[in-house]
Amino acid sequence: MARREGLFDAQTNGYRCVNGESDGWPGLVLDRYDRTFVLKLYTAAWLPCLDEVVGCIRAALHPQRLVLRLSRNMECLAKEHGHRDDGQLLLGEKPDSPVVFLESGLRFESDVRQGQKTGFFLDQRENRRRVESLARGRDVLNAFSFSGGFSLYAARGRAKSVVDLDLSEHALAAARRNFALNQAVPGVAACRHDCVRADAFEWLAARAARKFDLIVLDPPSLARREAERARAIGAYRQLNADGLRWLAPGGVLVAASCSAHVSAEEFFGAVRQAARESARPFTEWQTTGHAPDHPATFPEAQYLKAIYLRLV
Repeated sequence: MARREGLFDAQTNGYRCVNGESDGWPGLVLDRYDRTFVLKLYTAAWLPCLDEVVGCIRAALHPQRLVLRLSRNMECLAKEHGHRDDGQLLLGEKPDSPVVFLESGLRFESDVRQGQKTGFFLDQRENRRRVESLARGRDVLNAFSFSGGFSLYAARGRAKSVVDLDLSEHALAAARRNFALNQAVPGVAACRHDCVRADAFEWLAARAARKFDLIVLDPPSLARREAERARAIGAYRQLNADGLRWLAPGGVLVAASCSAHVSAEEFFGAVRQAARESARPFTEWQTTGHAPDHPATFPEAQYLKAIYLRLV
């Protein structure tokens, strides 16, 4: 089996191995959380050779634990083919609690058996580092916060305060635990951390009750199929238009998309249109795509993009 290892640095126990088109093995992601590995399959083509894949991982990486995760579209097929289940242990013992791992020196927990994706969004690591570099002295809003990844980086970057906004109480509880795991970090200990449980779309659409100096908008995919693409582009424009109303002068908006059916050009265009229609002056700092350890060598794999705007 051909594989491409993710980048692995001394400060990071979380990394990913992602195959590319040149490997000829589409639809597989292998994420590492300390000594626990999570194998996520997106196509049933892998099922007949799953034992071979597990053998290769075992021989090359010596995992303490290997967990199988399945995309929703193939869960039924997997049960028919060898009774494979989402969250099944392929190697090792069931973890008694979420796995704790390091990312760039920060501690996070990952629910590797039931959490979204493989338990954490490792693909946003580079954008989290950028947010950290922008956070000093700022009041930060992290919308669609999940378990507070962007928030912890902002706190370590000496943000004045951070608000996590998410509809899931389970996600917000994880964010609180992640902050607790990092109280030895001076910036985290000094940062005021609040959680708001609400539908982020509705909350942002309401009257802006306060202003933030740094806002991260990183919603789940808004286009899970091609037929939803046009609607998703409009939703991205409206979401960012609403988010901009909460942004203070001199503030930074970080807008991200993980919708593969919406191209980078379409997404960036929607955000830029929202900024123009706000009638507020802004400068564009940069746009980003996939991290080096998540190569996207064919169009269908190019799902991740982000744009950074600063209000003048």
